[in-house]
Amino acid sequence: MASEADVLDAIRSIAQSELEVERPVQPGDDLLADLGLDSLGLTVLAVGLENRFRVKLSQEDAVGVRTVEDLAKLVVRRSGASA
Repeated sequence: MASEADVLDAIRSIAQSELEVERPVQPGDDLLADLGLDSLGLTVLAVGLENRFRVKLSQEDAVGVRTVEDLAKLVVRRSGASA
């Protein structure tokens, strides 16, 4: 099962390497407002996390996910459910 710290590290890595986010990514950052992600950026991030942690994220999962921390907690829940 993934830890929240592992997922946060992965989000930071994907944001910097694939999405060219140049500022430090913090747990409280809003995915849209603070990181400037659009629908394509969100998809790239979701697919990267799915591949890294072997989870499946759906549109329904995305409801209520606004911050980096929300996303990390969702991936941790999903990885626990698939373990």
